Amino acid sequence: MKDYYQVLGVSRTASDEEIKQAYRRLARKYHPDVNPGDPKAEARFKEINEAYQVLSDKEQRAKYDRFGSDFRRYEQTGFGGFDYGSQDFADLFETLFGQRRTTGGGFNVRLDGQDVEQPVELTLEEAYNGTQRTVQFSNPNGTPRTITVKIPAGIDTGKRVRVPGEGAPGLNGGRRGDLYLVVTVKPHERFERKGNDLHTTIPVSMYTLLLGGQTQIPLLSGKTLTLNIPPQTQNGRVFRIAGQGMPLMHSHQHGDLYVTVSAVLPTNLSPQARKLVEELQQLTEGDRR
Repeated sequence: MKDYYQVLGVSRTASDEEIKQAYRRLARKYHPDVNPGDPKAEARFKEINEAYQVLSDKEQRAKYDRFGSDFRRYEQTGFGGFDYGSQDFADLFETLFGQRRTTGGGFNVRLDGQDVEQPVELTLEEAYNGTQRTVQFSNPNGTPRTITVKIPAGIDTGKRVRVPGEGAPGLNGGRRGDLYLVVTVKPHERFERKGNDLHTTIPVSMYTLLLGGQTQIPLLSGKTLTLNIPPQTQNGRVFRIAGQGMPLMHSHQHGDLYVTVSAVLPTNLSPQARKLVEELQQLTEGDRR
């Protein structure tokens, strides 16, 4: 089911002006004139227009907030337009929704509420350590509602966090739908995630690579790891550190950390330093002869 708020990239509490601005921005981006011959852009443009037509109309938006994308079915089947006591109308509801309760010639249909999706962005640190998000939306009567949702450690882009009973309300005693937070993890400046493994590149001085030594690696947990560099380590060598990658969701296990060393060469050599490097070159090349 479509979430019109997600289509426009706005929250469920967005103002009319925020909805209009989001629509204009997306419409310019996906307009067929800007994307000639692109069927995906054309389909996206139609979807954006459909969402805006509903959310820009206060009456339709209120119905959508209550019933979700099923609100048109309520209009089509006669909430306000049919004879509520007619047998044909009751049969129609039974056909559409599979339930009917007849009392004195009338009826009462019980419908569960629609599930709702809400996009959330996390940093890689938040995905590593676990975090929480405060979500705001409107109740059917227009009053604001705020809930705090825990997001487990190890979650990745595309995963959803289910919050039971916090979606759209049901009808005539039907259960509320569920709320799903749809996660996107933002790129990190130092670490690249591949599944549950982490990859990073660290600068190491030429002297440490030649003679051996240690270097420090800041981790997503906030701690620092000491990596031992053996003598004569080649530039670009990859070290695998077990158990220092991303945590597996709902588990005590972790992926691995892969560290690539990148040589940092000295600059602005003094004449004496240059002479020593030349002597080293002659010595090493002589050893290879």
